[in-house]
Amino acid sequence: MNMKNTSTVVLVPGFWLGGWAWDDVSEHLTRNHLASVPVTLPGLDSPNTRRDGIGLADHVEAVLDAIRAAASPVVLVAHSGAGMLASAVLDQEPDLVSRVVYVESGPVADGTIARPDLDPAAIEVPLPIWELLEAGDASLAGLDEDMLRRFQERAIPHPAGPLREPVRLHNPARNLVPTTVICCSLPSAAIREMVVGGVEMFAPLADLADVKYLDLPTGHWPMWSAPEELAEAIAEVACH
Repeated sequence: MNMKNTSTVVLVPGFWLGGWAWDDVSEHLTRNHLASVPVTLPGLDSPNTRRDGIGLADHVEAVLDAIRAAASPVVLVAHSGAGMLASAVLDQEPDLVSRVVYVESGPVADGTIARPDLDPAAIEVPLPIWELLEAGDASLAGLDEDMLRRFQERAIPHPAGPLREPVRLHNPARNLVPTTVICCSLPSAAIREMVVGGVEMFAPLADLADVKYLDLPTGHWPMWSAPEELAEAIAEVACH
């Protein structure tokens, strides 16, 4: 591995998770001589934290703070629902990110709302039961009973505000940031077909100037089911 031009890796987890979700990946990145910064978004640090009043801008700003504090070029890694945050961050500060890595995720279009179905009175969204997660195409493949128990015990209800607000995107320079998509529960060939077919969820990938796809066959949470392999994939694009 070429250790020249290494970057700081900023790791943003998906819904219900704090920076702890990246512990195993961070350990492997350290072995690859990479600095990593796992982000815990506002409202996701403790079950006792107040989640009313937290909005999408608060989550975007938390990621931007981590990027601005880095002492070297940043590789931004966004898992699952954090793809929306990555799009918003790149829209504001595309020059601060040398590459964005979407893990079981991808960029979104202007006006995207994560959960348009939410009750306007909802303050938070608890972790659903496993059957509902899998029904929503979030594969639990590769997670053993201990992993599932840890997930359930440490998951924090997600603030509802960021999930019901639309992301607003205005800067086409976000699409010029080199991009890697790590495909786990769906193979890259299937995703490419959906991009070409104009499937709404994947259509924004067609706008990217420089995008590469990597296959890492496992479930929706590869930071637990395949942490070493995920770290190696991130390191390969960060060390060049």
